[in-house]
Amino acid sequence: MRVGSSTSPCKILKCNSEFWAATSGSHHLGAEEAPEFCTALRAYAHCTRRTARTCRGDLAYHSAVHGIDDLMVQHNCSKDGPTSQPRLRTLPPGDSQERSDSPEICHYEKSFHKHSAAPNYTHCGLFGDPHLRTFTDTFQTCKVQGAWPLIDNNYLNVQVTNTPVLPGSSATATSKLTIIFKSFQECVDQKVYQAEMDELPAAFVDGSKNGGDKHGANSLKITEKVSGQHIEIQAKYIGTTIVVRQVGRYLTFAVRMPEEVVNAVEDRDSQGLYLCLRGCPANQQIDFQTIRSAQATEGRARRKGPSLPAPP
Repeated sequence: MRVGSSTSPCKILKCNSEFWAATSGSHHLGAEEAPEFCTALRAYAHCTRRTARTCRGDLAYHSAVHGIDDLMVQHNCSKDGPTSQPRLRTLPPGDSQERSDSPEICHYEKSFHKHSAAPNYTHCGLFGDPHLRTFTDTFQTCKVQGAWPLIDNNYLNVQVTNTPVLPGSSATATSKLTIIFKSFQECVDQKVYQAEMDELPAAFVDGSKNGGDKHGANSLKITEKVSGQHIEIQAKYIGTTIVVRQVGRYLTFAVRMPEEVVNAVEDRDSQGLYLCLRGCPANQQIDFQTIRSAQATEGRARRKGPSLPAPP
């Protein structure tokens, strides 16, 4: 069932996807391709202006606008000119961005093994209406309507927005997901990923698919497994894998992360409502066993019928 209010009118993800489609494989531009890249950039800027009114306060929108300005300067693009979107030539396989000489610090498992045994991995997931599996293997079903932080540590932030599955229902499902990968040494620039219902991009909000221009940029990568339904983000520099899917109308989230990264917080006591670590607040948890028990008791009472008054 489509819940109209849960679909954002901000179309920045569509702008991002169109720009990425127009420039896929063009990160190392020859002089003859620069004008085409500038044309795609102007089209991208035009798209963001069209959706500006509905995107106020949207993190992905503001990140895209700043990214466009930076790219305009980097590639010496004029803001005036054609805005059609020609498909740029893709790079031959030998010119890919893969780097085998990335710094060792950008490969968590390699650097970890130097100092100790293999890392211990933990998992967190949010799916359904919604069911939460925390890093401590606690399973809960929660209301958590609105925006809630799933993960908040020194390396990344994950926030979900949950909306009621039906009007007035306590059951909610995830309609929006934002992941912020923080800049890390010579490995990655700050990157933002955002997905919404019916918008599961295979790129970050700036149109890129890796960690930027740093030497270890490919230690952060997005891979599309099933178009519009399943993406995977590998963050090798922190030994982390994130999977985002669209199931039916809604999004699901799963992460595999080393304990050391999970616990990398400035002040653990101030982390507050970080659902993957702390679980849902007690007043947000849905105890289905109690609900089912009450429903069963009520059903038995109905079957017995009204009790007769005691004789005088």
